[in-house]
Amino acid sequence: MKREITEKYIPDKFKIRIEGNVAAYNVPIDEIPEIANQLYFAHTLQLKTITAADERSEGGGFKIYYVFGVPKENVFLAPYITLTDQNKFPSITKAIHEASGYERKIETFFGLKPTKHPHPRPIILHENWPDTVFPLRKDFDWRDRPPEAHGSYEFRKVEGKGIYEIPVGPVHAGIIEPGHFRFSVIGEEIVSLEPKLGYKHKGTEKLFEVLPMADKIRLSERVSGDTSFTHSLAFCQAVENLSGIGIPERAKYVRVVFSELERLANHLNDIGLIMLDAGYNFGGSNGARLREIIMQCCERLAGNRFLRGINTVGGVARDITSEMSGGLLSDLKNVHRDFNDVIEIAESSFSLSNRLSGTGKLDRQIALDHGVIGVTGRAIGIAHDARVEYPYAAYDKLKFEIALEEEGDVRARWSVRVKEVHSSMNIIEQALRSIPLNDELISGDETVLRSNSCGVGVAEGWRGDIVYFVATDAAGEVSRVDVRDPSFINWTVLGYAGKGNVVPDFPLINKSFNLSYSGNDL
Repeated sequence: MKREITEKYIPDKFKIRIEGNVAAYNVPIDEIPEIANQLYFAHTLQLKTITAADERSEGGGFKIYYVFGVPKENVFLAPYITLTDQNKFPSITKAIHEASGYERKIETFFGLKPTKHPHPRPIILHENWPDTVFPLRKDFDWRDRPPEAHGSYEFRKVEGKGIYEIPVGPVHAGIIEPGHFRFSVIGEEIVSLEPKLGYKHKGTEKLFEVLPMADKIRLSERVSGDTSFTHSLAFCQAVENLSGIGIPERAKYVRVVFSELERLANHLNDIGLIMLDAGYNFGGSNGARLREIIMQCCERLAGNRFLRGINTVGGVARDITSEMSGGLLSDLKNVHRDFNDVIEIAESSFSLSNRLSGTGKLDRQIALDHGVIGVTGRAIGIAHDARVEYPYAAYDKLKFEIALEEEGDVRARWSVRVKEVHSSMNIIEQALRSIPLNDELISGDETVLRSNSCGVGVAEGWRGDIVYFVATDAAGEVSRVDVRDPSFINWTVLGYAGKGNVVPDFPLINKSFNLSYSGNDL
């Protein structure tokens, strides 16, 4: 790691441990708010995650890591605090609003309380879970089933003449994951919208502690099924950073191709579904048709439609032969031609444009305060993209621009997806034409993880960047895996985008975000 980076961002008084792509340093508990504020406000670094680890069995107490990314440098700064004889730590939420969800998650799963947090209610775990049982502590056995509790959840109350509530979910009419939405409305106008999630919680981060490495990769593929490839890529990259394994050049390009195919399939689907929810059936049917072609391409290349079983630590398990490459380029050319025709027709529809424009508009400052990322952020002009800011695989050798819009409404989110379809087509073509010949697919180096260390893996999924924080114990075994899907961030602003719209607009607004329930609930 470049010395000038640590000298610029980390005060001299701290002892820094630099390993892989992470610079970790212990900070006195009472100083962490100031340190976090300096990194976030003075240096304008991105907060990628805040997470805890239980190291009591090794005499380390609880550690809370604050992970900040340094764009363009592929470096992550991780100041951390250690709690040995207390279960409280100072909240930084009042200054850095996007820290709120992370601190609430730490309290819910570790029982460590963020003092002076403005809204410290539990997150993800429901009211039938005892509030004295903390599943990510090491003394909680993953096979245990705690006694059922009988708490109650109080939705925000909006009072006033003519205001009434509409409960929607958690079970929905379509093939959709469960989530409850509570609307406070006057007439048809939404005054307040509060999502309640957690119905898909499945103990993912606890399972990461006990599974062997091959099953850890398979588990990462199932955090959010429609992003199987990029989730496993982010996890593998975190482990690769922990072990110092080099990735063969051919494998880097293969990873790019599969990642962009995953992005293409999901964006084509969403572009169509947004039009379908707006009552424009022509666009909806063609989005599904084009997505299906990409999914069939994935199956021919990978043996399955969701690109599972490809990533492994040190490279990839599937190759793309020259014959496969030629067939894929031909299919993409046809899809691109049809897609251009569909979008040209759709953009000539005044009724579609009228339905999308101005609907579900998100205020830019609210987006910034919540740390919004991915399509939702780029639709409001926030130019964050891990492929550019933290280049991985072969993205640093390929040319493309971040797709941006400014309005922050449904049309802007739709338009960002349209631009990204064009971009992904171009990236795949570049990668296939530049892929090195006669190179290995998997590194021949032995995978040995550094002990008492941590690594970070970041990859840009089709919803936004995915972050994996992986820590090891004294024996060099994985002891903690923290997963941050982009949905964990972006769910916090859905209510703001719904406010002021009418209730029938909500399915369209929700679809334009298309957030993962499973990726949030873990």
